[in-house]
Amino acid sequence: MGFRHVINSWSILHVFLFITSCFCLEFTSAIDSLRVNQSIRDGDSEVLVSSGQTCKLGFFSPVNSSYRYVGVMYNIPVLTVIWVANRETPLNDSAGTVEISEDGNLVVLNGQKGIVWSSNLSNPVTNSSVHLLDTGNLVLQDNSRGMNIWESFQHASDSLMQRMRILTDLRTNEKNILTSWRNPSDPALGSFTASIEPLELPEVVIRKGGDPYWRSGPWDGQLFIGIAGMGTYLYQNGFDVVNDNPQTAYLSFTHFNASVLLYFFLNASGILQQKAWSDGYRDWDVTFSSIQNECDVYGKCGPFGFCNAQAMPICTCLPGFEPKNIDEWNAANWTSGCTRKTRLQCEKNNSAGEMGKQDGFLRLNTVKLPARVKWSPNLEADCGSQCLNNCSCIAYSFYAGIGCMLWTESLIDVQKFPSGGGDLYIRLAHSELDNKKDRKAIIATTVVFGFIFITICTYFLLKWYRGRKQKSWQLLTRKGKTYPEYSKESVLKDNLNGVKLEELPFFKFEMLSNATSNFDSSCKLGEGGFGPVYKGKLPDGQEIAVKRLARSSNQGLEEFKNEVEVISKLQHRNLVRLLGCCVESEEKMLVYEYMPNGSLDAYLFGSRKQEFLDWKIRKFIIEGICRGLLYLHRDSRLRIIHRDLKASNILLDEELNPKISDFGMARIFGGKEDQANTTRVVGTFGYMAPEYALEGKFSEKSDVYSFGVQLLEIVSGRKNTSFYNDEQAGSLIAYAWKLWNEEKITDLVEAAVYDPQLKPEIVRYAHVGLLCVEVVAQDRPNISTVLSMLSSEIVELPHPNQPAFIVHKRSPEKGSSNRSPRKFSVNDVTLTIIDGR
Repeated sequence: MGFRHVINSWSILHVFLFITSCFCLEFTSAIDSLRVNQSIRDGDSEVLVSSGQTCKLGFFSPVNSSYRYVGVMYNIPVLTVIWVANRETPLNDSAGTVEISEDGNLVVLNGQKGIVWSSNLSNPVTNSSVHLLDTGNLVLQDNSRGMNIWESFQHASDSLMQRMRILTDLRTNEKNILTSWRNPSDPALGSFTASIEPLELPEVVIRKGGDPYWRSGPWDGQLFIGIAGMGTYLYQNGFDVVNDNPQTAYLSFTHFNASVLLYFFLNASGILQQKAWSDGYRDWDVTFSSIQNECDVYGKCGPFGFCNAQAMPICTCLPGFEPKNIDEWNAANWTSGCTRKTRLQCEKNNSAGEMGKQDGFLRLNTVKLPARVKWSPNLEADCGSQCLNNCSCIAYSFYAGIGCMLWTESLIDVQKFPSGGGDLYIRLAHSELDNKKDRKAIIATTVVFGFIFITICTYFLLKWYRGRKQKSWQLLTRKGKTYPEYSKESVLKDNLNGVKLEELPFFKFEMLSNATSNFDSSCKLGEGGFGPVYKGKLPDGQEIAVKRLARSSNQGLEEFKNEVEVISKLQHRNLVRLLGCCVESEEKMLVYEYMPNGSLDAYLFGSRKQEFLDWKIRKFIIEGICRGLLYLHRDSRLRIIHRDLKASNILLDEELNPKISDFGMARIFGGKEDQANTTRVVGTFGYMAPEYALEGKFSEKSDVYSFGVQLLEIVSGRKNTSFYNDEQAGSLIAYAWKLWNEEKITDLVEAAVYDPQLKPEIVRYAHVGLLCVEVVAQDRPNISTVLSMLSSEIVELPHPNQPAFIVHKRSPEKGSSNRSPRKFSVNDVTLTIIDGR
């Protein structure tokens, strides 16, 4: 089921919404916020409407019901409720009101002024207000402190909107899950829930009365492998799954097509649907359903059963198993499942000392892998042997992006997929493997045809192979001495000084040499302090970027080891993915996914500047960088400080998705560390926070400073260092601060992208940039707060303080001002704090 593309622009959608609203039978009066002494009355048809006219808060009655409820709805002609306040306490008439109580709570009152629902704040607030955001998040804000104290996104109903988090934290017993309506006419809590399970390999599970009803399969860092075809219609939405530990996980998504309204909805039948608003059809288009056939229901064929929706009957037993109750099975009642035909040899050895032929594995390909998986850190070559050496292990699988998976309980919820899924290796007794007669025929046929194919191709390949081998031999020899045979143990001992590489794939030098045409200059993408970077193509057609350590670079070796240790443990859509490494004798290389659109600085400041990027795309890139930093600082299993965030280290994929790269300078923080010191200051002047450049102190706020500089660069289209010869400014930060004080901040924006209608949004982004580059680290917001500021979840922003201006030192010229700024210098860096007027 593909995603139905909507080509209308966002502005056209707004015009459509405006026109259709004019023909509604009930005219409404709209306000954009609710404060103390204000109310929304059901009888007066008043509503609270978000600033972009996307969502509204008001009273409604479900279909075939006279009860009244308060809810957040999409502001479209079709009634679409995405959150309900008084789910369990409906109003009997149209005399209800919504207001803020004296203690600061948001409340729903009946006609007798009795409270039927409340936000239930634990501490009273004297000055609060309610704002409805375009995302559908209803926010209660403490105006005195400028912070959100309650929001509907943390109290989910039956719908998941973008930027909303579904959360499970077993340590604190905190949960934010979707709960279906009882039926389409009753929003009360229904039988079905959808949650993210905080397992070793997190997955989404729908439960019916506490029992599993559907599951997504494990998350591999990019998609859920138990959803057939997820890459076609779900992956484009930008899912983000974070699993800090086996007890905590959350799920959110970001929709990148602003011309389409899209959300997820758990209906009363327990089906999770992705719905998209297509105004051409004047109704919602269901673009994904969790239950598309009987096999999607959890455990349809019972333990050790195998479900195939294309077969008749749909349930069979896994190879080597037979129905546990043949009468029930013949009656199409498969719940009892199957049992093993032949006892495993390892069980016989353990019980009676019998010796026989060793158990083996049978592969099932393109299947939904079973539930109750255990993860192992083993490499692919060791995964099967680990399972074979453990008699309680009955199946295994190895999946790129996840690694080794083992099963020690009953295999349940195994399903045949038309494509995708994974390969499952089921443990069987040796006699069961021998009884596969067709297996011998397949092997014999394969050998015959393989021999014919090899004979025909050998002559044509021989000359090419000899020429290639000669070139590779020249590269693999130095002064008549060949490289030693590679082994993982020698690499760990002799080259990387204990850096752990167990989860990182290794590439052979010869493969990378062939992929890059022997590191030909025509394949060279660029060169940095680490060494040159080459574009290559693997035998399977995958394009890669190969970063090759220069032999003369001692600093590069440290960066190599650091980058391997840091980035190999990270997976996020806004981080460049490290595919593996190569360490053979003197050669040390890192292999990354290839980014066809290169680095951000080429668009902002280089020769490709004319191709760039309207304001909408710039916003998209800024938010992507921010989400990548949020993952590094707060959401990954490690806590990472990047220390070299700049435009040249932001790479763009084919859809201009930003990905943070170059982790050679990154540092891992311990769980309780907030700040660290270093005697070796590394990074790029102009992007370093003052406390790091001058004192060697770095923290999350150091990266926030660098992000602030980059945000101002993206808004302005000018590099921070382009002002170094400008006596009036000295840096982009100083120039932005000057414009802010003169109330001309819109002059900062590149003329090619400025639109007067976008002025409030542009001013907000520049405002946030100035907050990120303040002198005192503690005054800067953390990256989570920055994201809330950019998305307007935090409506009112604090006034920025005097920022820090870090520039290269210049010799004073004659005729310069007599006014002396205060300066503190370290090496060739100057921190200038200009006294106020």
